[in-house]
Amino acid sequence: MRLQGKVALLTGAGSGIGKTTAELFAKEGATVIVNDIDQSKGKETAKGIQAGGGSALFLHADVTDSDSVQTMVKEAIKAYAKIDILFNNAGISGVGALHEIEPEAWDRVVQVNLRGVFLPSKHVLPHMMERKAGNIINMSSCIAEIGLARRASYSATKGAVLALTKSMQVDYAKYNIRVNAILPGTIMTPFVEQYLKNAYEDPEAAIAAIKTRQLSGELGRPEDVANGVLFLASDESSFMMGSPLYMDGGVVFGKDA
Repeated sequence: MRLQGKVALLTGAGSGIGKTTAELFAKEGATVIVNDIDQSKGKETAKGIQAGGGSALFLHADVTDSDSVQTMVKEAIKAYAKIDILFNNAGISGVGALHEIEPEAWDRVVQVNLRGVFLPSKHVLPHMMERKAGNIINMSSCIAEIGLARRASYSATKGAVLALTKSMQVDYAKYNIRVNAILPGTIMTPFVEQYLKNAYEDPEAAIAAIKTRQLSGELGRPEDVANGVLFLASDESSFMMGSPLYMDGGVVFGKDA
């Protein structure tokens, strides 16, 4: 198994990409620490893994709250003595051109998408540094590399996550800690379904339009991204450091003439 003996902490693992990745990690031998702000969804993920014969523990925490995250990390270390892999997956969407966004809405997207990467990393890193081993995967987005209408707050945070990933890698390479980013395109998750309902009068028409952006002609699946995260979490990607991994169906580098 590709993650045999590893302990992995995944934020936002109650649904979508986080849940699918947690399940895949468990199948590959990892002990999975499931985090989500939604306790019912997080517990459901952990119970599902346990029912399938995997090892999982749910720990509730708000990734925007330092004390909450610190408590979660302490509980994880108490339970398993280490954290080998951190997947900073928790995130929310943000819709609107810059002049349309209320300051409170802007701040919320920044809090979850950027502070929600900063705080888990801040509290996990000292344990990885002490052991001189670790692997951090940050959830960015292909939107970090392209311009897309009315996504100002979301693109700003995902671009920042990509830049932060590179900076972190420079700082922690000497501790044998790898830091990489995953950059998905549009993936059909509950997160995206809710966003489509909120942002468009005709969600089905929106889906059809989004498909035309991707050379694949289809929306991605959570499994597509989970497989990429597994690659970054495994030793197979040992020479990748500070790198973006695109899982976008051809959005960034492709254009259909």
